[in-house]
Amino acid sequence: MDDSTPGDIPVGDSTARAFFGTALEFLGGQYLPKIERCLEQLDDDQIWWRANPESNSIGNLVLHLCGNARQWIVSGLGGQTDNRLRDAEFAQVEAIPASELVALLRTTLADVEAVITRLDPATILEKRQIQGTEVDVLHAIFHVTEHFSMHTGQIILLTKQLTAQDMHFYDL
Repeated sequence: MDDSTPGDIPVGDSTARAFFGTALEFLGGQYLPKIERCLEQLDDDQIWWRANPESNSIGNLVLHLCGNARQWIVSGLGGQTDNRLRDAEFAQVEAIPASELVALLRTTLADVEAVITRLDPATILEKRQIQGTEVDVLHAIFHVTEHFSMHTGQIILLTKQLTAQDMHFYDL
């Protein structure tokens, strides 16, 4: 088996395992607690507030993160049926309570962790068809991780704007 990336950098099992572990640490150990902290600070009206019709609420962003992670990891890498309705993630305007959003996010990330921990490191460069595009396993995991980072930052910014409070993330 050719064990190299397109840039001829060797990718062995230990490198793949380290990548998988680091992605899971960012998703569950960094982004999840920050999003949870934000949701704890907000009431339902704040969670579902939109600056304008073209903007997303924090609630929409949480639904979107769950949809994206399920499509790319749980379905795309884990083989489960892709039932994602992406437009519905953004169309949701009726408030879903923070406790339900947190439960959905935790369940999603537990499912993501289950898929990633079962992956054979030797498959890291195998191709998968996700969202109509051929990508390798590494790309799919990297995509979800960076996507979570971007939207976690948006959730933090919106929370700070709505509460005018320090989020005390160093306490986590």
